[in-house]
Formats: sequence, structure tokens, C-alpha cells
Amino acid sequence: MPITRFTRSPRDPQAAPARLPRRLTQLYGGLTLYGVSCALMVEAGLGLEPWGVLHQGLAELTGLTIGVVTIAVGALVLLLWIPLRQRPGLGTVSNVIVVGVAMDATLLLFPDTRTLAVRVPLMVLAVLLNGAATGLYLAANFGPGPRDGLMTGLHRRTGRSIRLVRTALEVAIVATGFALGGTVGAGTVLYALAIGPLAQLFLRMFAVAPASDLADPPANRTPVTGMPPGHAIIRP
Repeated sequence: MPITRFTRSPRDPQAAPARLPRRLTQLYGGLTLYGVSCALMVEAGLGLEPWGVLHQGLAELTGLTIGVVTIAVGALVLLLWIPLRQRPGLGTVSNVIVVGVAMDATLLLFPDTRTLAVRVPLMVLAVLLNGAATGLYLAANFGPGPRDGLMTGLHRRTGRSIRLVRTALEVAIVATGFALGGTVGAGTVLYALAIGPLAQLFLRMFAVAPASDLADPPANRTPVTGMPPGHAIIRP
């Protein structure tokens, strides 16, 4: 589901250095919360988000922790940015490391869940937290995550629509992850249906710019992804 997000031009007086501490807090708080939410989905055991299915499958195959696999895959995807001529930001590089570390830390601290009465609410909570985390880190405006940069890069290079590129990429990722042993289930479906509206809601809530500006952006703003207004990214 598309989310339009805009960034202020460097000449905008409201984009002052005083906003930097808030933006950094949102960035690292959002990425940490994203890792926590992904770990809770793993604990719930009812299905993961598309890239999570791949990460879990690779973890099963290699014997590495899912957090380490998340970091490794993020780094490899970031290398694919080079031929696509994508430019990473602080948020892009931070995403590669912080999400995986937060996942492993949460899985170490969180007790195993066995009963369905616990796992179902945990799954719902994880999706809600993921939406909040997405809004936090995107609103900080430090660049897209490596996986979304891959999507937008392929969009630019191939000329195909964002919808088509994203769908094809995620279908391939889920199929590969499932074949390797990743979990696909109700959580995967819930995530697919809910993450767009949740990210939209929390993006407006945490935006540095007023929500009214996001709804009616001035002419001196450009899309953060470099894409036409009306397209956006919603995951790290």
C-alpha cells in the first residue's frame, strides 16, 4: 500500500539542526523496535513477513541465528545497490546492523511461547509494533532500508511499476524462504494486509513535519525515495 512521504529542502528553516536529536532518536528507536517486533513474530510461530521467511529459512540452513542472517542478507542486498546506482543514507547502513542485533537480543531474553492463547496476541502485538517502528524510522528521514532500496532501484532500472517489482520480489523471497524452512502462515497474511495502513498511521503520527504538510506537500519538497509522489517504501 503506497505511503507518500516528503522531506524538506535544505533551505527550509524548519529543517534546523535542533531537529537532529529527535530524528536520530526516531531512527534508532524505530530500527530497534522493528527488530523487536520481528523477533516477536518469530516467537509467535504463526508466520513471518516476507523477508523474515527468507531469513528464518537461511538460519535453519546455516545454523546461524536469525539476527546474524538478517545482517548478512542486508549487507548483501546493499551491495546490489552499486550496479543500481542507489545511494545509502545513515538509516540504510544502520538498518543493516541494528535490526539484526535487536532481533537476537529479544529472542535471547524472551521466554518460549507454547500455547496458542499466547501466540495469537503476540502475533498481533508484533504487527502493531512493526507498524509503529516503520513510522518512526521512516519519519526520521535518513534513507530507506536496503531491501526497499533494492525495490526502488529495480523500478528505476527496469521501468516496471513499483507494485509489479515489489510483488515479484516478495513472491520470490517468500517462496525461497518457505522452501528453506521459513514459516508462512496467518502472521504472513496479517502482516501483508495490515502493515500499509499501520505504517501510514504511524508515519503521520511521528512525522517531523506537520501531518497537514504531508497531506498537501509544498512545491519545494521532493519524495524521499526519489520516486514520483504517491509511491513509497514501508519496510527496512
